[in-house]
Amino acid sequence: MIDTAPAFAPLLEPARYKAAYGGRGSGKSHFFAELMVEDSLANKGLRSVCIREVQKDLKDSAKLLIEDKLSKFNLGPADGFKVFKEEIQTPGDGLIIFKGMKDYTADSIKSLEGFNRAWVEEAHTFSDMSLGMLRPTIRTDSSELWFSWNPRRKTDAVDLLFRKTPPTGAVVVKANWSDNPWFPSVLEQERLDCLRDNPDQYENIWNGGYVTIAAGAYYAKALAAAKLNKQIGRVPADPLMTKRAFFDIGGTGAKADAVAIGVAQFIGKEIRLLDYYEASGQPLATHVQWLRSRGHEKALIVLPHDGDTNDKVYDVSYRSYLEEAGFDVEIIPNQGKGAASMRIEAGRRMFPSIWFNEDTTEPLLEALGWYHEKKDEARNIGLGPEHDWSSHGADMFGLMCVAYEAPEKAKPQVKRNLSWVV
Repeated sequence: MIDTAPAFAPLLEPARYKAAYGGRGSGKSHFFAELMVEDSLANKGLRSVCIREVQKDLKDSAKLLIEDKLSKFNLGPADGFKVFKEEIQTPGDGLIIFKGMKDYTADSIKSLEGFNRAWVEEAHTFSDMSLGMLRPTIRTDSSELWFSWNPRRKTDAVDLLFRKTPPTGAVVVKANWSDNPWFPSVLEQERLDCLRDNPDQYENIWNGGYVTIAAGAYYAKALAAAKLNKQIGRVPADPLMTKRAFFDIGGTGAKADAVAIGVAQFIGKEIRLLDYYEASGQPLATHVQWLRSRGHEKALIVLPHDGDTNDKVYDVSYRSYLEEAGFDVEIIPNQGKGAASMRIEAGRRMFPSIWFNEDTTEPLLEALGWYHEKKDEARNIGLGPEHDWSSHGADMFGLMCVAYEAPEKAKPQVKRNLSWVV
């Protein structure tokens, strides 16, 4: 029996699903690598696959880690373990292979049907489609699926599977650096340095919390300052001031971009962000229903320049539909080349003056904390904002900041000396 940290002890018993999540230095990968060696030794002919969403090179896989464990326990050809370039042979003609899910199709993944173990590494990157393909494929008697990951977002497929509605019989553990009896001193210094230098990243990196501010995000510093200045909390609406509903326009249909709506009030030099909504593939009527259900039926609608463009499915523009529904509508003119950069700069400039109602804008805050530049790694150059799940909320936010007009200061009246007038 290999020495096991108490945090992982529940995973030693047979289970269809075994999942371990948490921060850096917890020993998750080391535990599963050792368990795979132990299971291969105890069950002759065991066939295992170490799999991740994308594997461009074996250097990205757990192969070297498993080889290190074989060396640690002095296991070699005499014990039935033979290391080859792309796989490891185990006792009784068993084997361990290393694959990426992106290399499989619905047909080719059938080649894994006879496997007994599947260890999903970096499972936070595993897509819902990949889970849907892998789970029914690993189906031999007493087969097991293992998952290890550092949490990223609560909406990641693996978190929804194991932390929201776990499958029947799943064993799920959380493990952090503090649960590792063999936590190395060199990592302890790294941890302390992170706590000192990157406190906003610390909870995610070391304690397994969800990402709130991604490294390199456009609004990383602004969000950190907003939290420090208590700009995120309970923000009431002013009943005497106009509500404005800012849109980032998506589309209708399963593959259309999401629609994002942020409801705000401009009060003096402050912007109060009161509510946020996002939906994919829904008709315009759904967005109108949300506005009305949340008490925003009198809001002034503010649309980007394409608000006059007809929807591809319903052949009606956002502007015409919303005006027909009884809303007043404004269109922000096309800002032309560099519009994305202008929105980002406006957002950064306005951030110290924006107050967020935390309970209703949490998804927007998450998007702003993730919104980042796309990189060409080979040339080490930026390619502009990454168009992903976060860009819809971020574009809406930028539009709001561009649309804001600071109240003009009243010009002081000059008192004229009229004593000379008879």
